[in-house]
Amino acid sequence: MTQGQKVRIATIGTSGIAQRFLDALAGYEGATYAGAYSRDLGRARAFSSEHGGTLAFDSLDELCACPDADAVYISSPNAVHASQALACVRAGKHVLVEKAFASNAREAKRVFDAAAEQGVVAMEAMRSIHTPGFRAVVEALPQLGEVRLAQMGFAKVTSRISRLRAGERLNVFDPRLAGGSLMDIGIYCVEPAMALFERPSTVSASLVTTQVPGEPADSPYRKVDLAGAILLGYGDKVVTLSFGKVSDDLAPCQVEGERATLIYQDITKPHDLRVVELVDRGMTWGTVGGNERTVAVENPENDMVCELADFCEAVNGDAVAIEHANMWADVTLASLEVMDEARAQAGIRFPADDEA
Repeated sequence: MTQGQKVRIATIGTSGIAQRFLDALAGYEGATYAGAYSRDLGRARAFSSEHGGTLAFDSLDELCACPDADAVYISSPNAVHASQALACVRAGKHVLVEKAFASNAREAKRVFDAAAEQGVVAMEAMRSIHTPGFRAVVEALPQLGEVRLAQMGFAKVTSRISRLRAGERLNVFDPRLAGGSLMDIGIYCVEPAMALFERPSTVSASLVTTQVPGEPADSPYRKVDLAGAILLGYGDKVVTLSFGKVSDDLAPCQVEGERATLIYQDITKPHDLRVVELVDRGMTWGTVGGNERTVAVENPENDMVCELADFCEAVNGDAVAIEHANMWADVTLASLEVMDEARAQAGIRFPADDEA
C-alpha cells in the first residue's frame, strides 16, 4: 500500500471490544471498515451491516482470500489469536491483534516471523502504550536520573467473579482459552514495563489461583489465576507489578529515580503526571518540599484510535511507523516471555504450551 491510501479493515470477533474498535475506526480518516468474520454467518452479516461494512464471512479461508480487505483486526479468544493471525498473514493480510497477542511467546514469534517473510505488518492492539499519556511517561524518564524502583499496578473487580464462584466456566478464566487475570489485566502492567525497561534478568512471580470449574483434578489446565504480583530484577533496578480481577487498585504508578520521582494515574491511560525532584537536606534527600512539575496530557476519549493510527501508518509504508511497529513487536515478545515464566512458576498451563 502507499501513503495516504485508506486501509480496508475486516474484523474477527463481535464482542464489545470489537465494537469499541470500530467506534474508533469510524472517526479515523486513514481507514475504512470492510466487514466481519464470525462462525455464525448471520451474526457476521448483522455486525458488518451495523457498523457500515459490506462483507461478511463464516469461513476464515474466504476472508483471507478476499481482495477487498487489506488488514484484519482480531479480537477472538486469546487461544486462537495466533492461528487466525498466521492464516491472515500467510494470505498477505496485515493484522492488528487484540491483547494478548498470542497464548505464549513461541506462538507470537511464529506470527511475527511469518509477517516478516510476507512483508506485512503484525502488531498487537495494546492501546495503552500508544497513547499520548504513555509517550509523556517515556519523555519524562530522563528527568529522573538513574531509575532504581518502579511500581505499576492494575486491579479491577470483575462483575463475573460471582459467576465463577458459583461454578460457571467463563472464557476469561479458562486456561484452555489462554485466560486468567495475568493475560487479561496483568498485561497492562507487563507491557509498559517492557516498553520502558526492556527484558529483565530475573522474574519472580506469586499468583493467586483457583480451580477451574468443570476441569478434572488431574488436568494440566485445572488452575487459573485471579490476581498476582511479579518482581522484575534488572541488577540496577527493581520493578514491581501487581494485578487482579478480584480487587480494586487505587494507588498511582511510580517510577523512582535518583534525581526525581514520576507519579501518574491509570496505567491503562496515563494521566495526571507529576515529576517531583529530590532536594538535599544535608544527611538525607527527599521529595517533600521538592520542586514539582505537572505534565499536561490529553488522551482521546476512545484511545483505541492511537493504536489504529500507528498500525495504519505502518501498513501504508511510513518508515518511522514501521520502525515503531518492529519495536512494539519486541515489546510483545518480551512481555509474553515474562508472562510465560510467571505462569510456569505458578503451575498454570495453556494448551499452546504443550504444542511443538
